[in-house]
Amino acid sequence: MADPIITGVHHVTALAKSPRENLDFYRRVLGLRFVKRTVNHDDPLTYHLYYADAVGTPGSVLTHFPHPYAALGKHGTSEIRRTLLAVPEGAMGYWMDRLKKHNVETTADSHLARERLTFADSDGMELGIVESDVDNVGTPWEGEGIDTGRAIRTVDTVTLRVPKAETTGTFLVDVLGFEAGECHGDRQLFTLLDGGPGRRLELIDGPDSPQHPMGAGTVHHIAWRVPDDTAQLEIADRLAMANTAATPVIDRMYFHSIYFRVPGRVIFEIATDGPGFGVDEPMDKLAAHLVLPPQHEPRRAEIEAHLLPLDER
Repeated sequence: MADPIITGVHHVTALAKSPRENLDFYRRVLGLRFVKRTVNHDDPLTYHLYYADAVGTPGSVLTHFPHPYAALGKHGTSEIRRTLLAVPEGAMGYWMDRLKKHNVETTADSHLARERLTFADSDGMELGIVESDVDNVGTPWEGEGIDTGRAIRTVDTVTLRVPKAETTGTFLVDVLGFEAGECHGDRQLFTLLDGGPGRRLELIDGPDSPQHPMGAGTVHHIAWRVPDDTAQLEIADRLAMANTAATPVIDRMYFHSIYFRVPGRVIFEIATDGPGFGVDEPMDKLAAHLVLPPQHEPRRAEIEAHLLPLDER
């Protein structure tokens, strides 16, 4: 097992269809803070919307590329299947009632010895809520009437379905520093460090599941956090030694990133904790305006004319 350098989830990025419905669901229904209104660096005529806790703590971040003409995706293998979100202990009943109030269909069950509440967003992205010990995790956002004792704090667990779980699991342990844990049928839990919230990955063996192209409602990639550029370089060196191709370091304004595919074809990103979401806006006014990457600023008029306005309440 490789020494752990990765400290947990940084963010999860998914594809969506309607920017307005996406904003409505994550801000109004889930009560997350809208922390950044920007665009896809590689496709600046598409929004990139960020939601998180009060300060955008790495691990609490969910991001989306909504495009009005995106086709709906289908779930299969070689994908990040479900993202579980952690809430404080004792908050599950509140979330059952809240999601029902917003006409979100839910299923309550017990999974890997934990109670969970599963549901989907407005595009079919598979989500869930679990209670966890999050007293010292992040900075809760009191949005849409949700108090700090019930607010979503962080991503708790991500679930991957891959064609050969044994091969993917070996890579997670030997290259990325995960620890292999208990198995339940075709599922195995992998953890980082203390295995707490944001440090859990569930691997599902799905050799017979079809592989579908991505679309609205599917997850594009999962980003894992490292403290700084030096730690990121250590991961890059490990990937090179494992003959795994990775991108050069890319400046994403709020963090620095490298991307690669693990065995099973799922896209992973390694993202630094800093510089954070306050580099281009005051923390009390996050997402107040459209922020563009410097290379796209000369196209602001064209980009603003193309993007659908986001309804503000």
